[in-house]
Amino acid sequence: MAASELYTKFARVWIPDPEEVWKSAELLKDYKPGDKVLLLHLEEGKDLEYRLDPKTKELPHLRNPDILVGENDLTALSYLHEPAVLHNLRVRFIDSKLIYTYCGIVLVAINPYEQLPIYGEDIINAYSGQNMGDMDPHIFAVAEEAYKQMARDERNQSIIVSGESGAGKTVSAKYAMRYFATVSGSASEANVEEKVLASNPIMESIGNAKTTRNDNSSRFGKYIEIGFDKRYRIIGANMRTYLLEKSRVVFQAEEERNYHIFYQLCASANLPEFKMLRLGNANNFHYTKQGGSPVIEGVDDTKEMAHTRQACTLLGISESYQMGIFRILAGILHLGNVAFTSRDSDSCTIPPKHEPLSIFCDLMGVDYEEMCHWLCHRKLATTTETYIKPISKLQATNARDALAKHIYAKLFNWIVDHVNQALHSAVKQHSFIGVLDIYGFETFEINSFEQFCINYANEKLQQQFNMHVFKLEQEEYMKEQIPWTLIDFYDNQPCINLIESKLGILDLLDEECKMPKGTDDTWAQKLYNTHLNKCALFEKPRLSNKAFIIQHFADKVEYQCEGFLEKNKDTVFEEQIKVLKSSKFKMLPELFQDDEKAISPTSATSSGRTPLTRTPAKLTKGRPGQTAKEHKKTVGHQFRNSLHLLMETLNATTPHYVRCIKPNDFKFPFTFDEKRAVQQLRACGVLETIRISAAGFPSRWTYQEFFSRYRVLMKQKDVLSDRKQTCKNVLEKLIADKDKYQFGKTKIFFRAGQVAYLEKLRADKLRAACIRIQKTIRGWLLRKKYLRMRKAAIIVQRYVRGYQARCYAKFLRRTKAATIIQKYWRMYIVRRRYKIKRMATIVLQSYLRGYLARNRYRKMLREHKAVIIQKWVRGWLARTYYRRSMHAIIYLQCCFRRMMAKRELKKLKIEARSVERYKKLHIGMENKIMQLQRKVDEQNKDYKCLMEKLTNLEGTYTSETEKLRSDLERLQLSEEEAKIATGRVLSLQEEIAKLRKDLEQTQSEKKSIEERADRYKQETEQLVSNLKEENTLLKQEKEALNHLIVEQAKEMTETMEKKLVEETKQLELDLNDERLRYQNLLNEFSRLEERYDDLKEEMTLMNVPKPGHKRTDSTHSSNESEYTFSSEIAETEDMPLRTEEPSEKKVPLDMSLFLKLQKRVTELEQEKQVMQDELDRKEEQVLRSKAKEEERPQIRGAELEYESLKRQELESENKKLKNELNELRKALSEKSAPEVTAPGAPAYRVLMEQLTSVSEELDVRKEEVLILRSQLVSQKEAIQPKNTMTDSTILLEDVQKMKDKGEIAQAYIGLKETNRLLESQLQSQKRSHENEAEALRGEIQSLKEENNRQQQLLAQNLQLPPEARIEASLQHEITRLTNENLDLMEQLEKQDKTVRKLKKQLKVFAKKIGELEVGQMENISPGQIIDEPIRPVNIPRKEKDFQGMLEYKKEDEQKLVKNLILELKPRGVAVNLIPGLPAYILFMCVRHADYLNDDQKVRSLLTSTINSIKKVLKKRGDDFETVSFWLSNTCRFLHCLKQYSGEEGFMKHNTSRQNEHCLTNFDLAEYRQVLSDLAIQIYQQLVRVLENILQPMIVSGMLEHETIQGVSGVKPTGLRKRTSSIADEGTYTLDSILRQLNSFHSVMCQHGMDPELIKQVVKQMFYIVGAITLNNLLLRKDMCSWSKGMQIRYNVSQLEEWLRDKNLMNSGAKETLEPLIQAAQLLQVKKKTDDDAEAICSMCSALTTAQIVKVLNLYTPVNEFEERVSVSFIRTIQMRLRDRKDSPQLLMDAKHIFPVTFPFNPSSLALETIQIPASLGLGFISRV
Repeated sequence: MAASELYTKFARVWIPDPEEVWKSAELLKDYKPGDKVLLLHLEEGKDLEYRLDPKTKELPHLRNPDILVGENDLTALSYLHEPAVLHNLRVRFIDSKLIYTYCGIVLVAINPYEQLPIYGEDIINAYSGQNMGDMDPHIFAVAEEAYKQMARDERNQSIIVSGESGAGKTVSAKYAMRYFATVSGSASEANVEEKVLASNPIMESIGNAKTTRNDNSSRFGKYIEIGFDKRYRIIGANMRTYLLEKSRVVFQAEEERNYHIFYQLCASANLPEFKMLRLGNANNFHYTKQGGSPVIEGVDDTKEMAHTRQACTLLGISESYQMGIFRILAGILHLGNVAFTSRDSDSCTIPPKHEPLSIFCDLMGVDYEEMCHWLCHRKLATTTETYIKPISKLQATNARDALAKHIYAKLFNWIVDHVNQALHSAVKQHSFIGVLDIYGFETFEINSFEQFCINYANEKLQQQFNMHVFKLEQEEYMKEQIPWTLIDFYDNQPCINLIESKLGILDLLDEECKMPKGTDDTWAQKLYNTHLNKCALFEKPRLSNKAFIIQHFADKVEYQCEGFLEKNKDTVFEEQIKVLKSSKFKMLPELFQDDEKAISPTSATSSGRTPLTRTPAKLTKGRPGQTAKEHKKTVGHQFRNSLHLLMETLNATTPHYVRCIKPNDFKFPFTFDEKRAVQQLRACGVLETIRISAAGFPSRWTYQEFFSRYRVLMKQKDVLSDRKQTCKNVLEKLIADKDKYQFGKTKIFFRAGQVAYLEKLRADKLRAACIRIQKTIRGWLLRKKYLRMRKAAIIVQRYVRGYQARCYAKFLRRTKAATIIQKYWRMYIVRRRYKIKRMATIVLQSYLRGYLARNRYRKMLREHKAVIIQKWVRGWLARTYYRRSMHAIIYLQCCFRRMMAKRELKKLKIEARSVERYKKLHIGMENKIMQLQRKVDEQNKDYKCLMEKLTNLEGTYTSETEKLRSDLERLQLSEEEAKIATGRVLSLQEEIAKLRKDLEQTQSEKKSIEERADRYKQETEQLVSNLKEENTLLKQEKEALNHLIVEQAKEMTETMEKKLVEETKQLELDLNDERLRYQNLLNEFSRLEERYDDLKEEMTLMNVPKPGHKRTDSTHSSNESEYTFSSEIAETEDMPLRTEEPSEKKVPLDMSLFLKLQKRVTELEQEKQVMQDELDRKEEQVLRSKAKEEERPQIRGAELEYESLKRQELESENKKLKNELNELRKALSEKSAPEVTAPGAPAYRVLMEQLTSVSEELDVRKEEVLILRSQLVSQKEAIQPKNTMTDSTILLEDVQKMKDKGEIAQAYIGLKETNRLLESQLQSQKRSHENEAEALRGEIQSLKEENNRQQQLLAQNLQLPPEARIEASLQHEITRLTNENLDLMEQLEKQDKTVRKLKKQLKVFAKKIGELEVGQMENISPGQIIDEPIRPVNIPRKEKDFQGMLEYKKEDEQKLVKNLILELKPRGVAVNLIPGLPAYILFMCVRHADYLNDDQKVRSLLTSTINSIKKVLKKRGDDFETVSFWLSNTCRFLHCLKQYSGEEGFMKHNTSRQNEHCLTNFDLAEYRQVLSDLAIQIYQQLVRVLENILQPMIVSGMLEHETIQGVSGVKPTGLRKRTSSIADEGTYTLDSILRQLNSFHSVMCQHGMDPELIKQVVKQMFYIVGAITLNNLLLRKDMCSWSKGMQIRYNVSQLEEWLRDKNLMNSGAKETLEPLIQAAQLLQVKKKTDDDAEAICSMCSALTTAQIVKVLNLYTPVNEFEERVSVSFIRTIQMRLRDRKDSPQLLMDAKHIFPVTFPFNPSSLALETIQIPASLGLGFISRV
């Protein structure tokens, strides 16, 4: 199809734009050949007439379909041109926040100017081992490809990172090196990768600076070779540097800085060790203040200085050398402050005692006068004599700056050499990967020598890049066997020749430098004469004679000739160098040694590579001559040579290209400037790659992918069994021009635009199919709608007609009814009207009659009232007249009295004027006031008893009245007699009158008092009522408060319950975290243990024994002691050290590895010691309380044994004596008469004497035996347990001998030993008393602390309010009671343990006594024992008598372990025998050893078992069946130890018979912990085996394979093909995963693994599946689509179905898939509105914010019918999720292992019923 045919209506094109570079537009009509104008519609809504170029008639670039926009590889675009590349990069960078994009073999990296979470170790693990095309573009993918090709092709690799300043080259190179350091696997053996990474801070501090474009710009190029050994682990590195920008040391432009190290020094000037440098603020030094920007925002120079020093220390640069470096750097700063004073135009001086120069000389250790002299003078040498010439101020300043630059350059080289020394490895390098971090193409307003060299280097690199791309294209075409046509691409060899050929620019520059009077102007003229008009790439500016222009591959660059010669010469006065060489500071002369002496063994020059930044030192001989100048190499010459060496190195390696792009010049995050991006794309060769690809066949499809994608364009008859032939037939029909495609062996190659054409055909076909489907469905829907409407219309008509008929009938009925109603209504109206009129008439009559009657009544009433009014008026007038007359009389009296008062007043006024009167009155007033005060007091007192007085007065009055009455009667009777006392009667009468007055007054007072009492009573009642009301209110408030308190208590209870639940959950989480940490420590310990065993085996193999000395195998003993008690651990910890010493002397070990292991072991020991200290501290109180109880049995142990032995001997002697006595009595009774045997008979007395003597002799012998046995007991306690049996046998034999030999001496010795034993018991009792005293002191101290705490709490409670005080006291009481309960529980547990121990000891002693009694009862006599030795007799036992124990001999232990563990095949045992049989057998053997009370046998068996299981797992640790089998048996063994331990908690489910089988002598709790740790290690190993088996299946089965065929289509891919989703023979599918899960589950069930443990394993498996699937989904853009979400959800449903089939839904495995399920749902839900955003936020609770945003950014439509997620929607999601507190980590930790627990699972199997099959080869053990 012709290209012009694609320019149809609605086709989208790109047109040039001055602002946006390229702008998108849409055709408004079809293009026809010959048209000169295209009608376009711009995206902003404007129409445009686009005129075609009349000469070229080139049409604008076509735009790719939206489905191809945002692709990972630019070569996947159908239209390959500049606007498509720019638009694709912009969409990925701005919309999707993706900074990496492939462009064929090039990785384009855009600097985001923001820290992104895409460089963590989880991302490294995700990219490790993956194909480059299977994952999204990343610097880690390039590094992985280089690492993989190095290992696969056995060829060295190079990663070339280029770009302009600020594009992120250094960061990309740093991340590439970090990837190599992480995946190389050398982290456990050496610190090389840490040193390689540590070189970055050093080189950045001395070689990076802030520029206007970048805060951390590398001002030098570097090539780092990372060396690998044969196992592809990092062993070392080497660094080469290029063209250090020395001019920055003495000059910085505006807003720029000097090298970072200077500012770091100034920021750290306050440190004590830097006081001698005499530094200060950076603004105080000329060399650091010129840019005016001494601080970088967000960078702390003090911290950076600490990082630099730390890196120096790590690289082996000692503190003294570091201080030397800082001295030199400080000297450079002080040298920059040296000022010159002009004497005349040709000479200058330095002020005397100039402080900066003095400090410089002190720091450098040189003479002040000499340095001052040579800074102002120079030496000129001729053939005959030497002159010393002064120099001008300008020349002196330039010489000072040149010296500073020279010192810094030498120091830079010295540091690079020492870094290379630190990175050098003695191991032979097998291969290397080089990382080239070099400057990109540069062009500024003023370009000088540095830009010329940089652009020259980029020309060489671009040539190499073009050749490599061309070579790859050619290889691809040849491999696919398609016709090869030569592609014309830009060759920049002419530009390179212009620079480096003979009479080239560099050659002419070197020649001019050799001229005595050569200048920049003369050199420019030579350039014009040589190349102008002769070379098309060389031009001369129109307005300048001191500049030239070179046409580079990227752009034209104008170079200013000024300064070229000086920078190329790089001259410095030789006399100044001599002064520095004579320095007393030892480090300074090292910098200026000759190159041959200065080069270190590991430097670049040793391999023939010369660092570019080095300038050859001037000859230091006495006579300067021409030969010295001839041998001096210019900077340009050095640069050209080193560049040739670099190109040779790159050509000898496989290159990988990273092009860094700077998106804007303002360092704004995620801001894309199209103009700047296009400039860099043109300069870095990306567009050249696109052009080369577009010139050939850029689009490449495999036949299967083409068939799957474009199956819709084929008819059924076109589909053949041969996919290749089918594709050929279809293409011939679809594309007529056969030049547009080619058929290869495995791929179809398309020209540019053909895939877009096929996509257009596919979209048209799908659109037509959609239209047909829509048409059919719409017709069916409308037909169905019509039929439904017709049926509805008929029904409606029927109902309407019926309704109308019913309405008519109703009308007729209503009409008839209305007539009748009218008749009756009219009658009713007339009758009602009549009644109304009649009623109205009657009412009128009644109202009228009533009116007349009321009027008559009112008239009569008025007349009666008038008479009454007249009466009252007349009375009122009479009274008024009387009152008026009375008022006049009273007024006259008042006037008279007033007149008399006025007269009296005048008299009083006259008297008042006298002083004496006034004083008298004043005194009277004071007295009166006092009297009134007293009267008030008296009245107050009298007021209290007023009621009492009133009562008394009434009584007095009554009595007096009666008395007077009686007197009056008597006087009346004796009237004559009373005449004489008439006067007395009158006086009495007067008194009576007075009394009456007093009585009246008293009555009035009483009345007033009563009134007051009434008022008081009322007030009191009022107060009582008020108080009652207040009381009622208070009661209500009290009830409300009580209700509130109840509610608050309820709320507090609920809150406390919630808090308790939360705390419980938190405690569970903490417990899981602690358990996980412990299990991780176990994992690390097992790894170190395995490594230790490997090293020990290697050392054993390498160890050659000395002649005459044969060493026994100590492996078993060392392994055996691994899990024994502390006494044995102390002995065996020294064994590895003893075994390593001879091998260390004979065989050279990897000391770094050994030291690292030793360091790790030390850390683990320290951690163990810390944990042990903490445990001891927590158990100290428990141990104190136990000390007394534990020591007493130990002290009494020997006594009890001594007493038991004594009792046994006494009993045995008693029995013997009784037997002999009975025999004698029988003999006497038989032989003699009764009288002979009577008590008084002589024979009886003789017999009794003999019996007494025998008894005495027996007592003596008994004491001797007891003494000897006590000695035996003490010796048994002193010797080692492993020699118990043999030593005790020897001692028993010695006892028998000692009975016959020196019995007295032995008895004496026995007494001494007994005394010693008693003394030791006394000492132990003393220690126990001391411990008790210490415990009592501790209790006293604790009681004191408790008392103080109680006092503090009391003081705090007293300060609280009453309610809070009550609550606090209650809380305190609850806490105290809780603590007491806990203490009592602990004491109860301790007592229970003590009781159990004592019971066990009693059982042991009772058993021993019983055995001794049985043995003594079976003994007959010593003679019979000697004459008839006892022969062993096998007594057969019945089946019911078996005790569930297995007996074996000590020497058969290794055979038992070998047959039962080491050589056992799990498959045969699992199929044919009962599950857990080895565990049962081992436990039954342990039971028998416990029954025998043989602790050594128990310890040996358990230790051998544990070590043998470890050995088996180490040997066959990759076999799932083996690991599962021993995990199951280890758990069963652990459960048996718990079930038969005798502890009540484990005996609940036992039968009585099983309880009888419990262990009786030993408490194996410590070994249970060891077995638990072993089970954890086996579980972790099982998880690793599962992961290794499942990992290759997961991505292919869960993501790539199409479980539902046809849902997702294959999109066009680029040069880096992805794994096909079509299932091949070797491809894993979901069925593969399910089959593997079934296999795992069946194996675990066959091995009898605990159901709870199986659930945990399944949960871990599902977590691995979910985590790996989600991680790959987050790193693969092509997987984030709607159809893939459907595939994932279907796959997850199949996994859930598997869980249901296995009854494992409650295992928690489904919950581990929740993040994956939510990610799949997120791919399928609607993503447009705010409601959708809210739904997504609530749905995706298991995903982090970073994961949600990442999925939305990666979401890619597979078909054109889907829509992309808008940027605004993603920002809405981010805003809604900003308050969510979750991990910022993007990927899930696929290596995470859930903490495992082993719930107790007792066995119902009876031990006595277990049969041992003969197939196990255990015939040497027998059932007991």
